[in-house]
Amino acid sequence: MTDSHGLSFDGTRFWVTHRRRRYGPFDYQWSKDLRGLEMTFRGHKFGEHCSSEEIFADLKEFRLPRSVVEVASIVMGCLLYGIVHELSELQRREFLIEHLCEQGYERFAKSCHEIDAA
Repeated sequence: MTDSHGLSFDGTRFWVTHRRRRYGPFDYQWSKDLRGLEMTFRGHKFGEHCSSEEIFADLKEFRLPRSVVEVASIVMGCLLYGIVHELSELQRREFLIEHLCEQGYERFAKSCHEIDAA
């Protein structure tokens, strides 16, 4: 990971490094009824995924830099997509890199080549 921008992962948790400052952990867990996933930032729920038609996420209360919110949203979206579509670890990594690059966040995608477990 570069010193100024990147991503780091530990199991389901991940951190976004922006301008040498680390934000996170972002995480997800199954909802109590096991019908959806809850998204958290520092242990506080900020969103949930119930189905492809029902997704809610709001990080405003945390006053994060826009780039951090956008990168975290891309990462979380790619992780959820990978879970729902049963992608392998390699497929999830490639999918994430592709989407970060498509959105102009190549500097964060570079650190994804170092991911051991997403």
